[in-house]
Amino acid sequence: MNEWLDDLKTAIAFLTRLPMPHPDGAVPPNFVRAHRMFPVVGAMIGAAIGVICLGLRHLGVPDLAAAALALGAGALLTGALHEDGLADVADGFGGGHDVAAKLEIMRDSRLGTYGALILLVSFATKLAALAAVPDGYVVQCLATAHALARGALPAMSISLPYARKDGLAANAGQPDRAMAAIASVIALAIALLSLSVTNALYAALAAGLSVAGMAWLAQRQIGGQTGDVLGGAEQVAETAILVLLAARLA
Repeated sequence: MNEWLDDLKTAIAFLTRLPMPHPDGAVPPNFVRAHRMFPVVGAMIGAAIGVICLGLRHLGVPDLAAAALALGAGALLTGALHEDGLADVADGFGGGHDVAAKLEIMRDSRLGTYGALILLVSFATKLAALAAVPDGYVVQCLATAHALARGALPAMSISLPYARKDGLAANAGQPDRAMAAIASVIALAIALLSLSVTNALYAALAAGLSVAGMAWLAQRQIGGQTGDVLGGAEQVAETAILVLLAARLA
């Protein structure tokens, strides 16, 4: 039980900006094992965003405005960790002429045209989808989307080599198959507890296809994974799940 609690704390420290004790400038020794708690923390993040959105709706805030403010609050909660990865991937894959150039652009902290455009498209898509979700499903849909999107990352991580040897992903280490399987099972369990069996399975399929597509693209573009690639995959999966659920529930 103590190991599970330690992993939860590590996952919270990595995936959010909540103050959690962890060693400065070093990867926690249990970071790889903590991947199994990513979907739990993802569900907590999604539920928090959903409660904010639902609360604003009940105060009379229009659905689009409530969705925008809730998504903004979510970005503050996570430090826009995965959004930053998505933007870097778009800038690198779109602007680099070869692998070395793509990786160098992805390491640059400045936001380029491709990154700005993909963030705009991603936010607008999630905004429209969330605004279309009925009140009774807002929290459940967001908890499911965030849990499944993060729960698929360990499996993606073990399926790809590192694109460079000195990046965050390489320094953090890869989870093993057991940790990836546990994360996937927990994420699916959260989805099944939140939604109907059919919608949960469709959402899981959307997550799997999104992550598989990003893995294929990363292998083709830079020969493997980086931390930005994993973050970008989370955003693609999260967006795909929200659009799917909005279409089925609206």
